[in-house]
Amino acid sequence: MSLAKIHIAKSQLGMDDDVYRELLARVAGVRSAKDLSPRQVGRVLAEFERLGWKPKATAKGKAQGRTAPNPAAEREKLVGKIKAQLTEAGRPWEYVDAMALRMFKVERVEWCDTDQLRRLVAALSYNAKRHGRTV
Repeated sequence: MSLAKIHIAKSQLGMDDDVYRELLARVAGVRSAKDLSPRQVGRVLAEFERLGWKPKATAKGKAQGRTAPNPAAEREKLVGKIKAQLTEAGRPWEYVDAMALRMFKVERVEWCDTDQLRRLVAALSYNAKRHGRTV
């Protein structure tokens, strides 16, 4: 999905291939979008937005994010807790995906094991306390 956004932004900004590849090299140090890490994808998209690209909004007025994971039965309560914490903080699922990637080198929260999910819940709880939200 993110690579698609990059190519959509490129075409909507009217970039030719040389300018596009220079932007990738300047922002992420690569010459092709397929070589981008998830963090670099975010940087490239942020640069496109800085240059004037606006992601299309959904019917609700928000940029479309990914859907909630469908966990296995033994992990359902932990994923439910994570969902509640994200809702309370006003953050998308991509936020906890980025946490999982940073903490465990796992790209998506639904690929985490039970112990990793518990640690994500704890990290989100700590973050809520730091920002004055109830846990």
